[in-house]
Amino acid sequence: MKKTIISAIILMVLVSCNQKTEKVNNSSNLEKTETMEKLAKQEIESLLMTYKGTLNTSNADKATSLYTKDGIFMPTGAPSAIGTEQIKGAYEFVFSQIQLNIEFFIEEITIENTFAYAVTSSKGSTLIHATGETVPEENRELFVFEKENGTWKIARYMFNKTK
Repeated sequence: MKKTIISAIILMVLVSCNQKTEKVNNSSNLEKTETMEKLAKQEIESLLMTYKGTLNTSNADKATSLYTKDGIFMPTGAPSAIGTEQIKGAYEFVFSQIQLNIEFFIEEITIENTFAYAVTSSKGSTLIHATGETVPEENRELFVFEKENGTWKIARYMFNKTK
């Protein structure tokens, strides 16, 4: 009888220890996931600020380099540019027409494994080269990001005017 009771106690202690280990492992995994998500958000925020810089400096090469190889740029009132060559051509055309001076405001970043999206808005001014006129610029944007070779890149980008 004593052996049965002792065996039962040992079994209960082992089960209890296993449950505590599982809780510690689950907690550790959750912390790793939260840390990875925080780092991913920081990388995407940095990418968005780099992108803003390319717009304000009219740097078509740098803007293009921020896209995935099969990325899509969907500007308001113009056809979609698909892939590196078309994206570069679209930015070169845009920058030949205007000079932007904008700020980006990040409203949301959501990450799901190797994909993420961001909702942003931008506000500033646009210098129209043909007329020399400076006009207000205000947009809302949707970015879809994808990890390509371990780096977050723009997979899809669409914007439209708010006014």
